[in-house]
Amino acid sequence: MAHHQSAKKRIRQDEKKRVHNKYFAKTMRNAVRDLRAISEKEAATAEYPKVVSMIDRLAKKNLIHKNKAANLKSKLAAHISKL
Repeated sequence: MAHHQSAKKRIRQDEKKRVHNKYFAKTMRNAVRDLRAISEKEAATAEYPKVVSMIDRLAKKNLIHKNKAANLKSKLAAHISKL
């Protein structure tokens, strides 16, 4: 258990950041799932830039690894091209 005031504050801040980051990571996963579920090429093409932007923002903040972001974008682009 933390005994110093600064350690207690750090615990509070870390918990807030964890919840915040968890929300954005879950939102991104839902967006990727929804994009993969789209079966019309026009709708998927319209949605793709929004999802890519979301993935890039999370990679920039180090919530996901840059290589994971690249892999996700690549697989989504391949999925859209197959439609």
